[in-house]
Amino acid sequence: MQCMPENVRLLTVAEALLEGTRQVMAEDERVIVIGEGVPDPKGIFGTTLGLRGEFGVDRVFDMPVAENGMTGVVIGAALAGMRPILTHQRLDFSLYSLDQIINNAAKWHFMFGGQSSVPIVIRMMIGRGWGQGAQHSQNLQALFAHIPGLKVVMPATASDAKGLLVASVRDNNPVIFLEHRWVHGLRGEVEEDLYEVELGKAHVLRKGSDITIVSSSYMTVEGLRAAEVVSGLGVSAEVVDLRTIRPLDMETIIGSVRKTGRLLVVDSGWMTGGLPGEIIMRVLEAEVDLTINPRRVSLPDMPTPTSPALTKGFYKTYKDVVATVCNMMNKDPGAFEAAWDQEEVAHDVPGASFIGPF
Repeated sequence: MQCMPENVRLLTVAEALLEGTRQVMAEDERVIVIGEGVPDPKGIFGTTLGLRGEFGVDRVFDMPVAENGMTGVVIGAALAGMRPILTHQRLDFSLYSLDQIINNAAKWHFMFGGQSSVPIVIRMMIGRGWGQGAQHSQNLQALFAHIPGLKVVMPATASDAKGLLVASVRDNNPVIFLEHRWVHGLRGEVEEDLYEVELGKAHVLRKGSDITIVSSSYMTVEGLRAAEVVSGLGVSAEVVDLRTIRPLDMETIIGSVRKTGRLLVVDSGWMTGGLPGEIIMRVLEAEVDLTINPRRVSLPDMPTPTSPALTKGFYKTYKDVVATVCNMMNKDPGAFEAAWDQEEVAHDVPGASFIGPF
């Protein structure tokens, strides 16, 4: 059994985000935390617990349910020298503040010739959960990634969550920090020291030689699970976790695809206008020698359903990834499909071990 170094612990993603926030606040008194539910007893999935008691009400506070107004307030605070972390909880709530995010925060550095910046981090939760359907479960990462001037971060592991958050706070321009609900409870090794994970740098989480699976956030978990399953068929899948979707680390992606000759992009967003199409097009433009046409696994183009009967067929899992890989590799997934038919599908939780905050 391999022992972890003394300064490394097993933390959940939520605990890692809390630790990163606490450490960067201790490092820089300009960092403030504001958002709906920040001082609540459950502390936004546990990611803000105890911060008010440690840093005081002047640096950690709740906000009115007025997303547009409060986003404008933190933009002003950033221009005045602060480094705010703003939490809108669900991404859907942030839609009220798109004017502030897109027309102000994203453009400020450019419009004023680089003489001033808007160093804010806007945390938003994405993904399915609690049967809340079409207006509370949207994965709109492609919308934000489309906007010049914004960086868009989507961590999948506890170590990356902490390091990416610290790097985002230290960045001098606005960062959209997207957290999938089902990632918060995942555990991983995290260094105790304050550290950064470079924005715009992907991570090869599993090496392989037959096919490249590109993913981000919770879909990286599904991608890794699929890679393990298809290994039983003799398929060696390489899994590339994007970490950030703007900027995209095309160098790592293209390097992997040049090696494997096959590309599958997995995403939690809708297919039309989504991230997979952008990545696939850039790979094609790079004239990579492919064995088979690239494929993608995305949500169908319809609003997110609420009922279990509909969500069962709507959301994509490792099973869809396995089926697509098998199709691309001319493998028969029949043995797996027979076992899957016997599985009970949980509704709005990733599995029996999920003990989420609601």
